[in-house]
Amino acid sequence: MKDLTTFEQTQDDHRERLSLIVNAMAIGVWDWQIQADKLTYNNHLANMLGYEESEIVPLAQEVWSKWIHPEDFVVATKSVMHHLTGHTDVYEVELRIRHKSGHYIWALASGRVVEWENGQAKRMIGMHFDINERKKSDESLVVTSQLLNQSQKIARVGGWQLELSTGKLFWTKETYRLHDTSPEEFDPTVDAGVSYFLPESQTLISAALYEAINNGVGYDLELQTYTTKGRKIDVRTTCVVTQENGVSVRLTGIFQDISEQKAIQRKLEKANDELAGANKALKLSAHYDSLTGLPNRYLLADRMEQGVVKSSRSNTFLAIAFIDIDGFKAINDKHGHDIGDELLKKLGEALKHSLREGDTLARIGGDEFVAVIDNLAKPSEGELVLSRMLEAASSPLIVDERILNVSASIGVTVYPLDTSDPDQLLRHADQAMYIAKQNGKNCYHIFDIEKDVATKHHNEKLTRIGQALINNEFVLYYQPKVDLKKQQLVGLEALIRWNDPDKGLRSPADFLPEVESNTLGIEIGKWVIQTALKQLHEWRRVNDDITISVNISPLHLQQPDFVSDLKAYLAIYPNYKAESLDLEIVESSALDDIELVSSIIKECKQIGVSFSIDDFGVGYSSLVYLKRLPVKYLKIDQSFVRDMLVDMDDKAIIQGIIELAKVFNLTVIAEGVETDKHGDVLLALGCLFAQGYGIARPMPSSEFLPWLSEFNKQAT
Repeated sequence: MKDLTTFEQTQDDHRERLSLIVNAMAIGVWDWQIQADKLTYNNHLANMLGYEESEIVPLAQEVWSKWIHPEDFVVATKSVMHHLTGHTDVYEVELRIRHKSGHYIWALASGRVVEWENGQAKRMIGMHFDINERKKSDESLVVTSQLLNQSQKIARVGGWQLELSTGKLFWTKETYRLHDTSPEEFDPTVDAGVSYFLPESQTLISAALYEAINNGVGYDLELQTYTTKGRKIDVRTTCVVTQENGVSVRLTGIFQDISEQKAIQRKLEKANDELAGANKALKLSAHYDSLTGLPNRYLLADRMEQGVVKSSRSNTFLAIAFIDIDGFKAINDKHGHDIGDELLKKLGEALKHSLREGDTLARIGGDEFVAVIDNLAKPSEGELVLSRMLEAASSPLIVDERILNVSASIGVTVYPLDTSDPDQLLRHADQAMYIAKQNGKNCYHIFDIEKDVATKHHNEKLTRIGQALINNEFVLYYQPKVDLKKQQLVGLEALIRWNDPDKGLRSPADFLPEVESNTLGIEIGKWVIQTALKQLHEWRRVNDDITISVNISPLHLQQPDFVSDLKAYLAIYPNYKAESLDLEIVESSALDDIELVSSIIKECKQIGVSFSIDDFGVGYSSLVYLKRLPVKYLKIDQSFVRDMLVDMDDKAIIQGIIELAKVFNLTVIAEGVETDKHGDVLLALGCLFAQGYGIARPMPSSEFLPWLSEFNKQAT
């Protein structure tokens, strides 16, 4: 009896200690009588869910269906069934249980069958541990890790760590991404990482690593490297050294892509360099090409005139070589304008060095150069120079670590075999250049007057221009003319452009000279007038005071049916307002047949069309003829206006024209106004009307009304 009492006392002691442990650890205990489907809980489990023990007893049977979070219910049920059917030794699952207040808490549920009956589970005892705080910490850690990864991605900063004892190099995800790779594709090592740096950077990083490993000295470097895919990037890499007992054991640092910042820095450095040379460039810009430093079109004209005079006096020959670079557009499109500009610089240097001392090389725009080769005893002497230029142009050139190959097509004409004036000499050389291109490029062709190559080439251009008219490739741009004093629009000048599918938007200088003596020029003139009148009609629905001026070629103006055609055009628009259309004629065309031109102008005035003399001051002015032309406006040529701020002669000419216009009761319009200062000086001289880039560039019709609205706002 005593032994039994002792045993029972021992059991009570065990139960008491177990209860103390359960209470101390706040473990929620549950007991499930499976076959009776009865579930009981201890007070700790009730408290965990926000209940008193007495409250939870009636609710016990609802646990699985109502208390467990829907997303965890299937997993928990499956885990219990696996244990009850003997597939697992213990039931254990992390799940969310609904608290009395309505929110869910995380718990670790575990249990085991403790009684079996006829092979069936009879009783199962288990526990619930509150793991809510741990789960919150886990979620916080995940969020922190995601934020860190996202921050590294945005800043383009990756981390790295090198254990010196093992040589193991660790990269973060962003470091792999910056190198265009992944852990599955690339196993980072020190040697592999260093090998991707550019030679100069490779030397710097190798020396820095040596100092870090052997002397404990960290570093912060800006270097250039290639990614694993061959993309060149600028990087900042740093290193902090961890030492133990004076020995380096670990290197830790960052790896940051700073390509954008370095690109901006290089642009700023380039801008500063350009700014430093701005004064020098301004002095040279009048006669030298800003990109290559070679003579420009204006200085070329002077050199050609001098060469013609020298050739005539010394009985020597003068060769004019027009050089067009083959394949330049493809390189420009592929590598960008910066590379294209650098290539043009190097080509200019190479071509210049192939010439003799005293010869001139000029760049006249784009990829076109002109060489003036003078003092030739015989025409064949120039062929050696031409061959050297071809060789210079076709030699490989290194631009920004790229090896680029182009060639040249050269057209040549020789004075006095070609007795044309300098402008025509240049045209003939240009025409010969096109023949060189047709002959396979990378060669030169000498202009042959006897075979009339120029005529053939001219005819080809005429054919192409005629096709452009049929295909409706021409468009009109409009440049505003304003009253400088009132800051009001007084009209627009319609300017033709060629929207060439192959060469893009082309200026009138590219094609009008080809048709000025051809009937095709008349057809183009008719198209311009009709298009301008149609546009005028549309705009006048918005503004009744808009006027448009149109340039008329001499050949078109003097056609017998000019006035009758004009009347027919105006008849389409019965609400036409007198003098809304102004026709501009150049001074030289007005003087060719003063009687005819004067009579045409008078007829046009009768139907409400006014006239202007364009480019006044550059032709052969005659006061007698000017008096007899019933025009309304004189347009001062932009060559005078552009330089009047620095050239007192030009300013004096402008003042003279203004005074002359007053005598003949004509209104003066100044072209070429590029700055506010130009406008101020013109106003001081008595010129009220002006146009030019300083006011507005020529624009498509769709842009005019928005421009006018903005202009009116600024004026008020």
